[in-house]
Amino acid sequence: MLEFKKGVDILSTVGGVTSINEARKLFEQRLDNEHRGRLAMIKNEEALLKVANAIAMCDPDQVYIHTGSEEDCATVRRMSLEKGEEKPLALPGHTIHFDLPEDQGRMVDQTFYIVNDDEQVSSLAKKELRETSHAYIRDTMRGIMRGKTMFVGFYSRGPVGAQASIPAIEISSSTYVMHSAELLYRNCFADFDAEVARRGEFFTNVHSEGTNRSEDVPRARIYMDRSWQTTFSFLCTYAGNTLLMKKGNHRFASDCAMYKRNGEELSEHMFITGMTGPGGRKTYFAGAAPSGCGKTTTAMVGSDFIGDDLAQMWIEHDGTLRAVNPEIGIFGIIEDVNQDGDPYLMKCLRQPGAEVIFSNVLIDEQGKPRWTGDGEPLAESGVNFQGKWTKDMTGVPMSHPNSRCTLRAETVGNHNRAANADPKGLVIEVITYSGRDSNTMPPIWVAKNMDAGVAIGASIVSKATAAEIGASGVNRQPWANTPFVAGPLTDYLDAQLAFYGNPKMTRKPVMAGLNYFLTHEARGGSGTGLLGEKRDVHVWLGWLELYAHGDVQAIETPIGLIPQYQDLKKLFTDKINKEYPESLYTMQFSLYIDNVVARIDLQEAAWRKEQGASERLFAVYAEQKAGLLALKAAKGGIVKPQDL
Repeated sequence: MLEFKKGVDILSTVGGVTSINEARKLFEQRLDNEHRGRLAMIKNEEALLKVANAIAMCDPDQVYIHTGSEEDCATVRRMSLEKGEEKPLALPGHTIHFDLPEDQGRMVDQTFYIVNDDEQVSSLAKKELRETSHAYIRDTMRGIMRGKTMFVGFYSRGPVGAQASIPAIEISSSTYVMHSAELLYRNCFADFDAEVARRGEFFTNVHSEGTNRSEDVPRARIYMDRSWQTTFSFLCTYAGNTLLMKKGNHRFASDCAMYKRNGEELSEHMFITGMTGPGGRKTYFAGAAPSGCGKTTTAMVGSDFIGDDLAQMWIEHDGTLRAVNPEIGIFGIIEDVNQDGDPYLMKCLRQPGAEVIFSNVLIDEQGKPRWTGDGEPLAESGVNFQGKWTKDMTGVPMSHPNSRCTLRAETVGNHNRAANADPKGLVIEVITYSGRDSNTMPPIWVAKNMDAGVAIGASIVSKATAAEIGASGVNRQPWANTPFVAGPLTDYLDAQLAFYGNPKMTRKPVMAGLNYFLTHEARGGSGTGLLGEKRDVHVWLGWLELYAHGDVQAIETPIGLIPQYQDLKKLFTDKINKEYPESLYTMQFSLYIDNVVARIDLQEAAWRKEQGASERLFAVYAEQKAGLLALKAAKGGIVKPQDL
């Protein structure tokens, strides 16, 4: 069990400001009249002490209190161009930011949870004892902002007033980080005190930009102090390491759900999107997938796109599962984003009207951003994060695989701004889990009950992606959230079972697995290409929308329920005007029983190593395995859906 506010508060100890009177005296000395007046609008003394200690620790030349006004936003954009953290592109409002070659993704080997002596963390996480982290932060962050301006912003991770929204303070010397924060989060300067009072907590994030020297990157650290809900990040610039309201605070939100509101809330690495069904009904989905597994593409298939990355969930008094997106923007991988698969997003990236920060793409001679898989003729030459690039550079892609675009979601054509702003949240009727699985699971399968649904999430596997520096191979990625779950995985499993098994949730969602990565080679075909394509997602989600309302029937299998051919054939025609031969259906939905059993055995063995894992999970695995082996005995090792 995580204990909050246990051990030394590193920020307060290094900063040395212990009372509100000391804090106010420091503000008098270090802030000019305008920004001292702005900060006086914040009354919460704990928050003021956090800001004071950040100033005392980092020792900036100036402090800028960001209120979220258009004037403040314009100032940050202008300063970012003047500093060179961003450069303008050909289209108005479009800029480019480059990170160092060594700082192109989450630094998994330099990211640590700060722990107390007796504190347990996830078996998939890195930890460091509080005294060690304290010393490193003290030695590295003292005076780190001398000669710089410190920006302080007050934000809400979710619509103001929503049950699961959590306020946060973002402190950084980077104009790129603060520009990104305004695109991705709701500035709640005017509502901050009320939101802290409503929620009873807030997160604090302190970041100092990198030196832009490769030799300093090994000294970079990203620290999460769970006990004090404070992050520290320094000597790096990639937004996944520095915009700490995102994955840093997502970790804290997961802690809150697990240890403060167990069975009542979840903090998930999920998109939220709405599908329009027959008669114009709206059905909202939430779906988890590791980076690089199609999460953004899946989210944008919806008629009512809400968000592509995170979801704060709770059980409402009426028995529904509700969710809000803690963000208002997109920080998405841009590789393979093109007109065919992502028309709404491409309009923002290729036409005037949207404010966009591109990172680590190629900029051609005309000031146009280019990236691998953009669907356009290969650029002749340009500049990318490594310097000058030409198309004859063998084996050197024009953009980094983890290149990103940052923009407000409201500029995307199918975004439902009103729904994303609603503090009542959205009723979630379908939950999906995806990974990268080339040879085992079908494109869709639906859990028979809530425990089986939890098991689908617990069993996600994925290849390591360019979003993770230092990671490789095929990884277990339970719920696609384990890089961001600090506590023991068994605690997170218990939280999942408690939430979906809570009797207060009287309107249970459909829980399903999705798999876009089956290959011809694995299913008796020729070549290594995928059995499907991006636009097929319209059909998979369309079928789940119909199934959630009882409009289609399904075929029962030991692993769950799968679609019938005629329903999919009609959906392929109606939704994407594509032929769907029964031979392809057979390849995609046949059960290769030995592969599935091996997958279950792999998952069971991994979970058995997690001390205290719930027997409810193993009961699901045992039931599915027994059913598969019985089916194999009756019908052979490869069972076609027509045989069921």
